[in-house]
Amino acid sequence: MNMRVWGKYLLVGCVISILAGCHFRPTDQAQQYKDGRISQNLQLVNTPNAEGSPVNARDFATQIGYISKASPRLYDNNRELFSAIEHWMLSGGDTCDLTAFGLLAYQMEGEDKYGNVKFTGYYTPVLQARHTRQGEFKYPLYRMPTHLRSRLPSRAEIYKGALSKKFIIGYSNSLMDNFMMEVQGSGYVDFGDGRPLTFFGYGGKNGHAYRSIGKVLIDRGEVPGEKMSMKAIRQWGEQHSEAEVRELLEQNPSFVFFKPESYTLVRGASAVPLVAKASVASDKSLIPPGTALLAEVPVLDEKGKFTGQYRMHLMVALDVGGAIKGNHFDIYHGVGEKAGEMAGFYNHYGRVWVLKKASSGFLTANQ
Repeated sequence: MNMRVWGKYLLVGCVISILAGCHFRPTDQAQQYKDGRISQNLQLVNTPNAEGSPVNARDFATQIGYISKASPRLYDNNRELFSAIEHWMLSGGDTCDLTAFGLLAYQMEGEDKYGNVKFTGYYTPVLQARHTRQGEFKYPLYRMPTHLRSRLPSRAEIYKGALSKKFIIGYSNSLMDNFMMEVQGSGYVDFGDGRPLTFFGYGGKNGHAYRSIGKVLIDRGEVPGEKMSMKAIRQWGEQHSEAEVRELLEQNPSFVFFKPESYTLVRGASAVPLVAKASVASDKSLIPPGTALLAEVPVLDEKGKFTGQYRMHLMVALDVGGAIKGNHFDIYHGVGEKAGEMAGFYNHYGRVWVLKKASSGFLTANQ
């Protein structure tokens, strides 16, 4: 075989290799590969390969203030770290200067071992409800049942009335809104009586396995995987009958109960008030509560499209979520419809570095 033929085979082989590389390195959800393949999770790096300084220094400081007041123990465990980060930020927050302030950055390997950490978003909804069933307000919200000897019923069984009415704490006008508040873990409820909003905090679960209804819609061919979001689920619900919505929601047997409280700031699982885009829900077996994070977050436009830009944020792990596992963070976006819309857009990837004080090293919750 002459050299010209060999050249053609070589060229074809290169093209195939390039295409194969592209196939396994998608960029449609803001993935990037500038750090190469990462050999271990939480890999110590001298200087994060990132540009710019954190854009939310004031919000981060507010979040730390809330930690010091609401959870002195959590604050004391991280006092030196928080202080070092504060001094670093006051000096300009240049990632090249982290070591000068005794800060070490441990890069997360991401879901694909190339540093691409998954970001989703959550928020605090505001539901309209009534204390008694009336008109369109017919969908029960429940508190955690007590003194039940048998296993708690599934979602489908609860929808069919398996629980006593004594556990009902209100009636909303939307089954989908109820479900979305379950997904968020808490929310505010306006009972329409002119009084301050009631905070419905997380009250527990029924113990059944969680199943993603977003994945159900994808598997059924109802919504393309690349377009899946909370907003897409809502839009699907608006286009289908009440019976169809109920059937879809019943595919997730897990059910969340709530605990009504007087108006209060939104708190995460660590009992600390949350500040939008300065706190995240994490997998606490990997990222324990109180962990400080330097995150390069993709910027989305008002329609949820990736702009090609990233912004650095400082955040603290203060919450958890049933679907938040491994290299995945749920960013808290705030209260209300606008926050919910932006939170619902996020199903993207960015890079994350865990910050630790040089004298303390890094220990996961399992070590």
